[in-house]
Formats: sequence, C-alpha cells, structure tokens
Amino acid sequence: MRDRTLVSELTKGFLAENPVFALILGMCPTLAVTTSIASGIGMGLATTIVLIGSNSLISLLKKNIPDEIRIPAYIVIIATFVTVIDLFLKALLPDLSKTLGVYVQLIVVNCIILGRAEAFASKKPILPSILDAIGMGLGFTLALILISFIREFFATGVFSFSDFGLGKISIPFFENGSIKLNILGKLREVYSGATILILPAGGFFVLGFLLAVINKLKRS
Repeated sequence: MRDRTLVSELTKGFLAENPVFALILGMCPTLAVTTSIASGIGMGLATTIVLIGSNSLISLLKKNIPDEIRIPAYIVIIATFVTVIDLFLKALLPDLSKTLGVYVQLIVVNCIILGRAEAFASKKPILPSILDAIGMGLGFTLALILISFIREFFATGVFSFSDFGLGKISIPFFENGSIKLNILGKLREVYSGATILILPAGGFFVLGFLLAVINKLKRS
C-alpha cells in the first residue's frame, strides 16, 4: 500500500494534477519560453531541479520553521536554488541562459514551486516530497515540450537545439517553413508556415486548444 502511495505521488503530476493542464499554474513561463523545444526543455528541467531541492530542504526543516515566517523562509530557500541554477546555466549553457533570460530568475515566484512547498513539502516526509517534486517537475516539463513542439513544428518545421550546443532537426517535407507539392507538373507552395504560433498570441492559442482537448477527453 505504501509503495502504491509513493508511485501515485510520483505520477500524479503527469496528468491528473499536471501543473499546466490541470492546475493552470506557471502560465508566465509556459507562454513565454515555449517558442522552441530547446527552451521548453531548459525551463522545465531548471524548474524540476529547483522543485526537488526546495521540497527536500523544506521537508527536512519544516519543524524548525515558525508558522509566522514560513512563506519568507520558503522563498529564501527557493531563491537559493534558483541562484545556483542561474549561475550554472550562465557558466555551462550561456546560449540557453540568454534565451530563457529573466524567466530563470522568475522561477522564485513560480506558483508551482511555492504551492508545492506550502501544500505538500511542509506537511510530508522527505521521500514523498522528493517524489512529488519529480512528478510535478516532469509533468511541467512534458507540458512545455508538447506546447513547444506544436508551436515550433507548425511555424518553422525545424527544431533547433543550438542553445544546447547541438544542431537542428528538419522535417523532410518542410523546407524553410513551407510545404511544396508537385501539382499538375508544377511545384506549388501549399503551406507557408504559421508564423503566428511563435508569437505571443500563438502561445495563448495553442494552450487554449490543448486545454479544450484535454477537458473534452476527461468528460468523455
């Protein structure tokens, strides 16, 4: 029974309590950094590491933190891990750090992290708190990857991982963000890429579409 409970703590963040698609949290980075899969992965993993670190430490110190100052104490703990991640990115992945910009520092006030600290880590032992952090972090990362995939795919047809020092993955039938087909012996452009999807409005559109689909599947 205990093992089943621990597994549920790990997996609940994937769908049932997904931070983006179920709890509707972390909307600022969700809409801002999902213009590419690379930035979505970077933000998701950075948030996951901060979640694991803050949940662990808050769970360990929960009996020593007075109720009157618990929120400031949580923010100090979260800010410490965010600072470490920010310096790590600047030192080892400067391109990714530049792409994510201020949104790395804004992890400090991300509702997902402070919410898990207040609602879970401050009341539970360290192992469930770590599993909760991993599950919520990976659920958030998967949501960012899905949104990023749709936006980048339909906008350009090219997935760039240059922020990680890697190359690009091109879709075979996509050439420079357009699709050309041979129609009646003449090469014609049938799709020129939905550039709007990598603009701010595109983020709202894709997120709204996915929320509608998920809610429909839940009700059916």
